Amino acid sequence: MKEKTVRYFSKPGKDNTNQVINAVKERVEENDINYIVAPTSTGKSALKLINEIENKNLKIIVVGLHAGFREGDNIPLPINKQNEIKEKGAQVFIGSHSLSGIGRSISNKFGGITPTEIIANTLRLFCGHGIKVAVEISIMAADAGLIPTNQNIIAIGGSHGGYDTAIVLKPAHMNNVFNIEIKEILAKPVSSN
Repeated sequence: MKEKTVRYFSKPGKDNTNQVINAVKERVEENDINYIVAPTSTGKSALKLINEIENKNLKIIVVGLHAGFREGDNIPLPINKQNEIKEKGAQVFIGSHSLSGIGRSISNKFGGITPTEIIANTLRLFCGHGIKVAVEISIMAADAGLIPTNQNIIAIGGSHGGYDTAIVLKPAHMNNVFNIEIKEILAKPVSSN
């Protein structure tokens, strides 16, 4: 039996970012993690993570919001932040969101809910948006060939402009989504509000 510490936050959001990064730093000290995937919309939290992770053997993949997420054909993550992230040795990936994508478009146009949205909302049942984001970006990074699916990684999630969730999982590609295994919860909010 292993005993581990889980950080539980009273509410989600950016106020938990530092504690999530600390949880990730502690977990990578076990030396069995080679990849971290982290979301970003502005680059701020991702750059904080990159600057604080001292293990240079880790590969950090930063996943941004897809073009058109907010308006027009614009990618929300500014190009100067993308370049700064890359200069610090991390990779940037921008792509379709695996747990919304076309399914959300169908629901917005015709109503109802798609199986993909059911998966996303089921993940949100584990106290908010962060678990869903962490799983989603791991699928996206795996589909882009940026992370392996045969080893555990750390996936970070968040809401309201920061990080509030970190998990260890064995990722899978979109076509094998039910092969994902959430192995450990490092940090998460206990409330979704």
